[in-house]
Amino acid sequence: MPTTPIPFQNTYARLPDRFFAEQEPTAVPSPQLIKINPNLAQDLGINPSWLSTTEALDVFSGNAVAEGSEPLAQAYAGHQFGGFSPQLGDGRAILLGEVVGSEGRRDIQLKGSGRTPFSRQGDGKSALGPVLREYLVSEAMHALGVPTTRALAAVTTGETVLRQEGMVAGGVFTRVAASHLRVGTFQFFQAREDLEAIQVLTDYAINRHYPAAAETANPPLAFLKAVIAAQANLIPHWMSLGFIHGVMNTDNCSISGETIDYGPCAFMEEFHPGCVFSSIDRNARYAWGNQANIGLWNLSRLAEALLPLLDSDREEAKVLAEEALAEYAGQFGKNYHARFCAKLGVSEGAPEDFVRTTLELLANHSVDFTLFFRRLTQVANKESTEGLLALFSDPAACENWLQLWQTVEPAPNFEKMRLANPIRIPRNHRVEEVIQAGYRGDFEPFEKLSAALAHPFEEAPEFAEYEERPTPEQVVHETFCGT
Repeated sequence: MPTTPIPFQNTYARLPDRFFAEQEPTAVPSPQLIKINPNLAQDLGINPSWLSTTEALDVFSGNAVAEGSEPLAQAYAGHQFGGFSPQLGDGRAILLGEVVGSEGRRDIQLKGSGRTPFSRQGDGKSALGPVLREYLVSEAMHALGVPTTRALAAVTTGETVLRQEGMVAGGVFTRVAASHLRVGTFQFFQAREDLEAIQVLTDYAINRHYPAAAETANPPLAFLKAVIAAQANLIPHWMSLGFIHGVMNTDNCSISGETIDYGPCAFMEEFHPGCVFSSIDRNARYAWGNQANIGLWNLSRLAEALLPLLDSDREEAKVLAEEALAEYAGQFGKNYHARFCAKLGVSEGAPEDFVRTTLELLANHSVDFTLFFRRLTQVANKESTEGLLALFSDPAACENWLQLWQTVEPAPNFEKMRLANPIRIPRNHRVEEVIQAGYRGDFEPFEKLSAALAHPFEEAPEFAEYEERPTPEQVVHETFCGT
């Protein structure tokens, strides 16, 4: 039975039938609300008072379809760890529709809402753990200023799902995104040699995300360049926070330039460019230091799908694509350098070698990435160097580096550093504690960690415990998709 009142629009549902499959969510036996995001709801034009109603719980659990919603599962393909799958699609997610709020048009999607025609052998459900992880990390990324999908709601379903660790509680996550268009969406139609669909999809993406491209002499080329620029901005931002996405498959590469799909993601603790947490990334394809190159690899797959639109002469189209892709390295490098200069409090004219030397120091001494920059910010604020030196087994190495730092920037920019170096991040052991408590039915740790991460650059003595690195017993060595 339809319910209300989300002001849905459904432009994606107006696209040709082969872009999606109509699919209503699967009802669950006994949903309970874990958390709702009233500020985001208000931004989306949803009445916050409605969020606490039974009708809202029914919508966010999949037990009812809101009035105006046209639920569907989107079709897409993708390269997963380098291997191409011509059909993936929303196997456990359903797009409820779109709303136009203060930030523009946004998708509202349920994750873990049951089987779809794209589920293959999966159950279409989500375990509770990934729901809690995505809520925490996506909202933390938003607070950190990173372009990202958002969390609108999380619920338990009252049922269990079978996963590697056994039978565990299920959940449904309500995700908000600028759109769910991916590189893999274009690959889906490329694999079918469906040029008409690629043109329709490109026109839709331009209209929705990069309308200025429509005013150029070659809109598909301008679109490609805009997506390249967006990813060249996003990935350095990740890296400056020590964030490792974990599954940078082309179906997880958003056309909008948002971070999407928080599966086995993690924030580094001890710095190393080869750091990997994802249990399924056995060859370190998506290690921290590889993310720049993988970004270009994914963008190259988008360029291949767009070739027929770039120019009727295939060789000329290749030249245009290669020229566009060649801009990535310079854009990425500029953004990466700027991010790390801000973290170090130095001007962007600082030598690139200085950033490289700093990261080599952290890697050689297995220093906690977030704490190093946090305590360096305190030093820039005329506080003692004691806390910074304590991070090193050989404090003399840090003292030598500090002398170099003061040579590069005798008067470090404290305010610039403060806004680049979070005090608190979603440390892996804290997220794991929240997940395990959630499986026991205890959501107090989830609420407390959510509050701690809401203002990551502000001093908050009541959240001091969330600043600290894990003890050896608390260290998380692997993260899992687990959906």
